[in-house]
Amino acid sequence: MASLLNPYLSFDGDARQALEFYKEVFGGELALNTFGDFGGTASGAEADQIMHGRLQTSSGFTLMGADTPPGMEFKPGSNFSVSLSGDDDAELRRYWEKLSADGAVSVPLEKQMWGDVFGMCTDKFGVPWMVDIGEPQS
Repeated sequence: MASLLNPYLSFDGDARQALEFYKEVFGGELALNTFGDFGGTASGAEADQIMHGRLQTSSGFTLMGADTPPGMEFKPGSNFSVSLSGDDDAELRRYWEKLSADGAVSVPLEKQMWGDVFGMCTDKFGVPWMVDIGEPQS
């Protein structure tokens, strides 16, 4: 799989409604995973919030989004990141090293509970990035 670059939007508890709306606008296939799907400490309403959503359209658009995780502050106006994802470990790690240099790492690039290697950083220009390295697809 080639590496992908796309927007990643953050929401304040209404990611499901927003991503379903974007599906109505653009069409395509919508996949949603909740915080509860992955276990952890989420309970009650938090367990039903979206940990990761992905809309892929026949026009080639990919839009991702999630509810702001419990314990993190939702900041309207800065509720986006640029997502880099794919299965080319070496390529994506090179991007990570350059993007995080002279910036700020908020989530170190390491294996996560869903199985991918993932990290978050803000580059030296203030742009937030998410890097997700999945297992190669056969």
